[in-house]
Amino acid sequence: MDPQRDTRLRADCAVDTDGRIVFRLPPPPGADPRLLLRLRPKKGRPETTRHVLELEPDQDDGHRRAVLEPHPALDEGRWDVYLLPEPGAERCRLRPGLRDLRALVDGHLRARRSPIAVRIPYVTKDGFLALRAWRRTAHAEARTIDIADRALTVTARLYGAELREDAMVRLRLRGTDTVRTLRPRSDDDGRGFTFTVGREDLTDDGGGAARIWDVFVRPTAEAPPIRVGRLLDDVADRKHVHVYPAVEADGSTFRPYYTVDNDLAIEVT
Repeated sequence: MDPQRDTRLRADCAVDTDGRIVFRLPPPPGADPRLLLRLRPKKGRPETTRHVLELEPDQDDGHRRAVLEPHPALDEGRWDVYLLPEPGAERCRLRPGLRDLRALVDGHLRARRSPIAVRIPYVTKDGFLALRAWRRTAHAEARTIDIADRALTVTARLYGAELREDAMVRLRLRGTDTVRTLRPRSDDDGRGFTFTVGREDLTDDGGGAARIWDVFVRPTAEAPPIRVGRLLDDVADRKHVHVYPAVEADGSTFRPYYTVDNDLAIEVT
């Protein structure tokens, strides 16, 4: 049987509040089975990064378990999960069993230190088990997006940095050097903030039928910009999950959405 299509090769996984992931497998084949995580390379690029986990006996029934500790943080990207039956053997890609992601649902409520590391187990489009990982020095977590009065208001919270009096929100027109800046309204703790985007903030001198503005926050005038997105829960791919209506204004429409990397952007047509 082709191991790539063997539906019996499944792994349960559970995530705890510290970001630790425990994998559990039924009795696997091979004399020295291990779990192999492979960072999926970009198209046309070779594999460069792998992470091997020991599979230890879990119960007397032959089940095995492997633990992915919170540290060191995985490189940002998508990690495919394989069973390696023994050294030198062909690896077998695993399908998902039970996924317990309850500890991730309220992840935005927990304090986090830099770097901000996130790992979310998910099911790929072709039905295999994988991990979505992010690792960023700082992160601005979008919480709510309200659309009213031909404008959109974003409420977010900063992790790994603090907002100062000269903090700015930056809207950068994708593929250009064009930037629009907005003054956020900061909470007293220097972490939470809110900003409102209107049609006048999304104009550019070059015209064009469609434009996309990526959203950043700069905590201070000297700090590098930090991407605004939504990573701190149990949704690995939210582009087609959180869909917002478009705002019509002055013959144009603009719509907030999450990119394939779960970062916030605004499309103008």
